[in-house]
Amino acid sequence: MKQIQIITLLVMGIIISSCGEDYLDPTPVSSIGSNGFYKNEAEVQAAVVNIYDGLQLAVQREFAITEMRSDNTKTRSSEGDWAQFEDLNVKSTNSTVADYWAMFYNVIFRANTVLENLDAAGDSAPKFEGEAKFTRALSYFNLVRLFGDVPLIDKVIGPTDTDYFDRDSTADVYALIISDLQTAIQNLDNTYKGRASKVAAQALLAKVYLTLKNYGDAQDLCEDVIGTSGITLAPTFRDVFYTERNSEILFAIEYVNDIADNSQDFSLEFTQNGRVRGLNYATPELIAAFNNYGGVARTATSLIYDDTSTTPAIPDPLQDYRCGKFVSNSTANQQNGNDWIVLRLADVLLMHVEAILAGGDVTSSSSAIASFKKIRDRAGLPTGSNITKEDLLNERRVELAFENHRFFDLVRLGVAEQVLSDFATANGIVFTTSDLLLPIPDREIGVSFGKLTQNPGY
Repeated sequence: MKQIQIITLLVMGIIISSCGEDYLDPTPVSSIGSNGFYKNEAEVQAAVVNIYDGLQLAVQREFAITEMRSDNTKTRSSEGDWAQFEDLNVKSTNSTVADYWAMFYNVIFRANTVLENLDAAGDSAPKFEGEAKFTRALSYFNLVRLFGDVPLIDKVIGPTDTDYFDRDSTADVYALIISDLQTAIQNLDNTYKGRASKVAAQALLAKVYLTLKNYGDAQDLCEDVIGTSGITLAPTFRDVFYTERNSEILFAIEYVNDIADNSQDFSLEFTQNGRVRGLNYATPELIAAFNNYGGVARTATSLIYDDTSTTPAIPDPLQDYRCGKFVSNSTANQQNGNDWIVLRLADVLLMHVEAILAGGDVTSSSSAIASFKKIRDRAGLPTGSNITKEDLLNERRVELAFENHRFFDLVRLGVAEQVLSDFATANGIVFTTSDLLLPIPDREIGVSFGKLTQNPGY
């Protein structure tokens, strides 16, 4: 949306300079709200729903810039822009990166639109504020972790608001994220799985605090979530992904089968029948991790062998395995209804362990072991008397594989450079520390009046 607004300004400038007519008014209308659309609660609620519609689009290629930039996944064909992710060689012209940036800023624009029209929302204003701030915080959390310093836009802007086009410090971005989530926690209840809730905001803020190494507050929030009535692990690992709105889900972006405007296509792209003939396939390293740490139930749900008629009893790292977590039963080829899980209890239980580790290498805390044991028990695996950072990384890898956590986990736990360097060496590719941030898209730099600068290494 920001890009659209900037382009609008450029077009208007060309028209004005070439025509020079007095009746041309260069003052833009910056939002629908200024035209008087948001007059009552129902109209503001429609704007809230529109935020989630934006998220439906924004997350559909997130796997490329997270899982495929880690040691977890690859493509089957290594075609075009997709190969840049697994080769750790992403270009500033990459269209997937540019679309991700633009779509999340569009979600931010939609959230800001709601926040500027709360006066019309009546008694629902606090809840709508909480939802808008949760989704804005989620958007900025993804952007700041992937790109570093990013433009911080906390209101609906027009093309003349050029002060908002440059990059703000990560500290300022995180300050807004924390403030937004604190408001969301205060304003929301736990009614929804597919819309923002108090427990989802608590879990997301806990992850923010872990990223900032604020372990004490992260632990407190994790314990609040773990102790919330009604939030429990799904009975089986498969239930997490194939029982909709199960007890484990804290927040999911919901889709509907066979309805073009409310479905997703990543379930198809994660197969050999996708348009790119298979994206987000397991690397040999991920398959080996499942053999070592996954357990039968998790492995059988997470990995699907391409040739199901001759599936090996033990996954073979030399063969192709695709994601088994979002297999669709859609009757329309690209209109799948599997929800995208953003936050679930298993993630929080492992974050609880991480908070107790507090940057250390090992813990024997009974509270940490209790949380870790819940995950291991469901997987049918034993739990030892202590937990190392390596244990935690391995457990998060196999529990949350294909769910876009691995890259962020490596960075947050301080092992990204070593793990990705080793992975690159083993696979004949080159890794540098600048690869930990994505490039700012060229097309955004080009329309920023020289305000956006590129990340080092690009």
